[in-house]
Amino acid sequence: MSARSAPPRVWQRMLSGRRLDLADPSPFDIEISDIAHGLARVARWNGQTSGAHAFSVAQHSVLVEQIAGIADPTLSAAGRLAALLHDAPEYVVGDMISPFKALVGGEYKVVEARLQAAIHLRFGLPADRPIALTDAIKAADRVAAYFEATELAGFTATEAAKFFGRPRGVHKEQLPLDPWPTAEAQRKFLERFTALADALAGETVSA
Repeated sequence: MSARSAPPRVWQRMLSGRRLDLADPSPFDIEISDIAHGLARVARWNGQTSGAHAFSVAQHSVLVEQIAGIADPTLSAAGRLAALLHDAPEYVVGDMISPFKALVGGEYKVVEARLQAAIHLRFGLPADRPIALTDAIKAADRVAAYFEATELAGFTATEAAKFFGRPRGVHKEQLPLDPWPTAEAQRKFLERFTALADALAGETVSA
């Protein structure tokens, strides 16, 4: 088969050496080091945020997990780990802003869903999240988006409330909203992952 007629490449080689097939992602090709490295280098809001550093998806992920825990202090380690990993596919596909998603339609969701399922299986979570947990994570995500929008992305409170709703029970003073440097975002994401993975292992043993 000539190079001209060869099928397109649909895998990405990671720094860990893994080769991740986007069409059929295997949990065995997913490493948390690759996820942390990638998410720490993907900017939220297409980089249109104030501060010396981009507000990374890694920091956003830590933020959402923290908000989910504030909203429900009884949330299990599995639930909090799912919150931390809710945007993990973006280490491969990047962070598509909502206006662009609205333009391109939903096909990207199929790829994201495959990646999310593989990531969950890799780290001991169900491939599909329970509906209640999905709703809780979406609610925490909207709270994070509100504070990111108003504190970093230039939205007024009224404008942000229109798109994301007004947060209840969570205050900006509780949250890490100053953008972290890349290395710090990567390290703190990994720290939270390790703590939650250890707690999940303890829950599994005691179950």
